[in-house]
Amino acid sequence: QVQLIESGGGLVQAGGSLRLSCAASGRTFSTGAMGWFRQAPGKEREVLAAIKWIGFSTYYADCVKGRSSISKDNAKRTVYLQMNDLKPEDTAVYYCAAERSYNNFQNPSAALDAWGQGTLVTVSS
Repeated sequence: QVQLIESGGGLVQAGGSLRLSCAASGRTFSTGAMGWFRQAPGKEREVLAAIKWIGFSTYYADCVKGRSSISKDNAKRTVYLQMNDLKPEDTAVYYCAAERSYNNFQNPSAALDAWGQGTLVTVSS
């Protein structure tokens, strides 16, 4: 199994920035990609971004495209999500996920391999 630990959430003012981290451990040899989701109160979970472990392919949802950047450190088995120009509507619990297939991050019905516990991001106006 893969274990994921997120960090970096917190309270930030609108227009500010945050960098979330997700460290993977355990049986990570089967992981082909990692990504970030979020779930705001009363809303469904939505994918934000994904990145392949091998190569440089990335995916961004429209809601964060141009404001966020996903990156990785293969040696540390860690994925990052840099978020800029944060808005109050970005307030949510942010989750990291690991999956064998990169394409599954764009498949809403896919059951991904592993999830982190989530980290809360609160953006004040």
